[in-house]
Amino acid sequence: MKKFGLLLSGVLLTGALAACGDDSSSGDKALDTNKLVVGVTAGPHEQIVEVAKEVAAKDGLEIDITVFSDYILPNTALSEGDLDANSYQHGPFLETFNEDHKTDLVTVGKTILNPMGVYSDKYESMDDLPDGATFGLPNDPTNGARALYILEENGFIKIKEDKRETASIYDIEENPKNLKFIELEAAQIPKQLSEVDAAAINTNFALAAGINPKADSILLESSNSPYVNYIVVRAENENDPTIQKFVKAYQSEEVKQFIEEEFQGSVLPSWDE
Repeated sequence: MKKFGLLLSGVLLTGALAACGDDSSSGDKALDTNKLVVGVTAGPHEQIVEVAKEVAAKDGLEIDITVFSDYILPNTALSEGDLDANSYQHGPFLETFNEDHKTDLVTVGKTILNPMGVYSDKYESMDDLPDGATFGLPNDPTNGARALYILEENGFIKIKEDKRETASIYDIEENPKNLKFIELEAAQIPKQLSEVDAAAINTNFALAAGINPKADSILLESSNSPYVNYIVVRAENENDPTIQKFVKAYQSEEVKQFIEEEFQGSVLPSWDE
């Protein structure tokens, strides 16, 4: 028993020294100089980071890609340290996530714009929608507001001026077509398109369902949209050289050329804008 007690004391002492060592090295923690774990959502973001991975490899940087099927987990995993960076979200979504989850995630480089589109299996244009038509839109606050802004920009609704920053379906003051809004899980909207008269769908989910935003939409977000996507990291790694190396690989001419050739205007490189 005495021997076990001495052994336990030694273990505790070692742990205490290790903890002291951690405290003395507080501040920014450098990432692995040769490898990053990057989270993406399935679809265009995954495809594009695959190309960036090839470019980064030429510069001695290995990228391990983790694919997610929703918008929350990539940020949760990043904030908890399971990822070194992620690439899938626009600024307004990140701002809302940080506020709601008390996290400190920051942007380090622009990536692409996925123009949100409005689609219909029943009508050829928004003007064809009847009075009282059902309209599906994402149920998360950021993308729901984004869909409403597209409708407002094209004159189909008007949002209360004092609610513009956090617009929801309850903040519409003018709705000439009396659209009936139905909030749906963003990833499920393509599967439910036939159940509504029209719906707003995020580009990554549209492409995954075989829907081409440029060719199939009856309304498409304009190019001056504020919803540009970013590479995001923890604040402590904002200036890490390995992160900057990844940003450089992503914003390379090879990646830009791939985006333009692969997506034919449905996804737009945004870092030169």
